[in-house]
Amino acid sequence: MTEMRPIETWLTDMDGVLVHEEEPIAGAQEFIAALREADVPFLVLTNNSIYTPRDLRVRLLRSGIEVPEESIWTSALATAQFLSDQRPGGSAYVVGEAGLTTALHDVGYVMTERDPDYVVLGETRTYSFESITRAIRLINDGARFLATNPDPSGPSPQGMLPATGSVAALISTATGQTPYFIGKPNPLMMRSALNRLEAHSETTVMVGDRMDTDIISGLEAGMRTVLVSTGSTRPDQVGRFPYRPTMVVDSIADLVPMAKGDDEALTGR
Repeated sequence: MTEMRPIETWLTDMDGVLVHEEEPIAGAQEFIAALREADVPFLVLTNNSIYTPRDLRVRLLRSGIEVPEESIWTSALATAQFLSDQRPGGSAYVVGEAGLTTALHDVGYVMTERDPDYVVLGETRTYSFESITRAIRLINDGARFLATNPDPSGPSPQGMLPATGSVAALISTATGQTPYFIGKPNPLMMRSALNRLEAHSETTVMVGDRMDTDIISGLEAGMRTVLVSTGSTRPDQVGRFPYRPTMVVDSIADLVPMAKGDDEALTGR
């Protein structure tokens, strides 16, 4: 711990860390404001592929949290970057919404139902039997299967909704093909975020509310990790996992001093 390098960059999850739906979590506004005031590079990460960074910026702003568009990194953006690296200028049949289709268009991908290179499954609030059936047939015909994230469910004002992971399981059962998931807990999402910031894992902290996505992906990417107790994983559940975060705090409010440059607790100084 005494040899840890000072913190130069922050990554933070959005839902459960900064907001609950559109309600801000205490300390979130101050944390982001402190990072911006200190000119510390940061990204807000989300596995949600429905919205574009512009959409998410507006949603956060309505919660009183001002995050620049370029400081938001989604599983859709990470997926588009991955596909652009793997097969530049390729084609895809997409089950998803504007966040995903826009990201793919921006890297030069063509959306098509005829012999696509990939079937890309993202999150949507309107999964249709027709689109899922078409995805199954295209995969059976040889399209590669990719999904933005493995989350089985997601929140809504009305209650829990099935998410990408649940629909991916349905398609996998029908086709016998398992998708490659880009978003957390794949550390690829973290690596792509680090690359976007031109940051080093040893000087970056990942803040999240889930041990099985945020913390493990941050750990596997070589970062220090902070678990907040305002989301999915309760403090009493941490001991059940074979890995531990660097720190467990009550909420993002506890990290405001560190965002201002007082990183003693995480550097061991």
